[in-house]
Amino acid sequence: MVRIIGSYISPYVRKVLVCLDLKGIPYEIDPIVPFFGNDDFGKISPVRRIPVLIDGEIAIPDSTVICEYLDERYPDPPIYPGTPSERARARWLEEYAGSRMGEVFIWRVFDELVIGRFVWGNETNQDVVKHSLEVDIPEILDYLESVLPTAGFLFGPVSAADIAIATFFRNLALCRSEPAMDAWPKTGQFVTRVLGLPGFMKLREFEELSTRTPIQHHREALRKAGAPVTSETFFTSRPRRGVLSTRRDWPA
Repeated sequence: MVRIIGSYISPYVRKVLVCLDLKGIPYEIDPIVPFFGNDDFGKISPVRRIPVLIDGEIAIPDSTVICEYLDERYPDPPIYPGTPSERARARWLEEYAGSRMGEVFIWRVFDELVIGRFVWGNETNQDVVKHSLEVDIPEILDYLESVLPTAGFLFGPVSAADIAIATFFRNLALCRSEPAMDAWPKTGQFVTRVLGLPGFMKLREFEELSTRTPIQHHREALRKAGAPVTSETFFTSRPRRGVLSTRRDWPA
C-alpha cells in the first residue's frame, strides 16, 4: 500500500491526499510534523520537508513530483489536462500556488500564528501577519480572480492545479484568518467548490483534531479517530529545523 509521510495540517500533504482520493488509491499515513522527523526521515527527505510518498521501493519527496508520478503510475482518472498548452498552464498554476501562496499563506500567516508558537515557542510577529492579510493576500487574490473560472474547474475535470490552489485556503481557515471574499467572487466560489470535494471533506476531522492535539499525541488521537495511520513511524520527540532555511521547513 502507498504510504504518505506528513501531517494532515500541511497544505502540501493535503494536496497529495486529495489526489490519491480522486484516483481511488488506498494509502496509509505517518502523520508527522516534519520538524519531528528522525534520522531515517532525513534519508528519504534530505531537505526534511513533507510530504514524502513511499510506493514499493521508491520514496518521493515534493508534492508536485508526487502528483506527477501518481498521474503516470495510476493514469485513470488523470489529474493533469490533456494538451501540452493546458498542461503547461496547469503546472504554472500549481507552481504559483506552491511558491507564492505557500510563502504568504503558510510562512507569513500560518507559521507565525501556529507553527512558530507551538513548535518553537516563538512570539507571533503581528506586523508580518498584518501586512500579509492586508497587502500580500489581496494581491494574490487579484491574480487568482483574473485566471479562475466562473463555474466548474480550471480544465474541465478536477486537476492538480485546482487542488493546489484551494488547499492553502484551508490553512487560513484553520488559523481563523480567512479573508472576506466580497471583492473576489470568482475566487471565493471556486475555493468553495474545490474544498467541497469529497477528498477534502474527508480530511477535515483529522485536520481539526491535529490542530487541537499536542504533537506528541497526534498518532494515537488520529488512530482512535479512524485515520489510516501506519504501524511504524519516522517521528522523534526532539524537533529540529530543516536545512534550507530557518523559517521555511513546512512545505515541499
